[in-house]
Amino acid sequence: MANYTSFRIGGPADILLEPENRDQLAKILAYCEANSVPREVIGKGSDLLVSDEGIRGAVIHIGNLFAGLRMADETIVFADAGVSLASLCNYAKEKGFTGLEFAYGIPGSVGGGVYMNAGAYGGEIKDVLIAAEHLNADGSAGHLESQELAMSYRRSAYTDGERIITGAYFQLRKGDPAEIGERMEELIRRRFEKQPMDLPSAGSTFKRPEGAFAAELIDRCGLKGFRIGGAEVSEKHAGFVVNRGGATCREVLALIDHVQKTVREQTGFLLEPEVKFLGF
Repeated sequence: MANYTSFRIGGPADILLEPENRDQLAKILAYCEANSVPREVIGKGSDLLVSDEGIRGAVIHIGNLFAGLRMADETIVFADAGVSLASLCNYAKEKGFTGLEFAYGIPGSVGGGVYMNAGAYGGEIKDVLIAAEHLNADGSAGHLESQELAMSYRRSAYTDGERIITGAYFQLRKGDPAEIGERMEELIRRRFEKQPMDLPSAGSTFKRPEGAFAAELIDRCGLKGFRIGGAEVSEKHAGFVVNRGGATCREVLALIDHVQKTVREQTGFLLEPEVKFLGF
């Protein structure tokens, strides 16, 4: 699984499946449900930490074959779950629509972005998402709209659930492509300046605690650069745990635990991981 996550960490899955379309995905889900086969669904793997022992059961990879983009209405863009957020942003820019610039540079897919209400630089998926399509655990189709999506900080109606996102609708506004492009480039420049984009990671390791910022708390505790094996609190941005080379899941977990305990003892804040753990 190390080849399917941005952390480059994780043991083998029993079986990896890459459905070519929604019908195949529906049949796979129905089979797993009927035969009690454990299954996990992944996209770009940009927020995952997989166990060194791997994952039992089936891993369903929603890859580039789920990567269609189209205009669903005059100002509504539909994107398949496998579309990268960067591709979605570029498509919107080319069509002259604004509202998604904040997501440019977030290293994930549309499905993952909707699942955890991804956000950056003052924007969140919930600001533009108006509906999503999914498959239920038995393979049947469904969709959620508006308030049904229950979007909040790093959560949605899909978080911790059994429904598999297959596509999403985004309500955008007309804008100037040149200005949109400038804003996107500005944000990606800031991301590269401040974040450890040159090292494997799962993005921000911890959620933002109420009344504080995780990176600031970690830095205040003197943990920037602290390392356990190949896992390190980034010297560039304390909110990231990075794989310095050959890091294991066990080492990352030990480092996360050390950061949580130290920050709790010294500041009183309890940091909650933003990373999703698989295979445990």
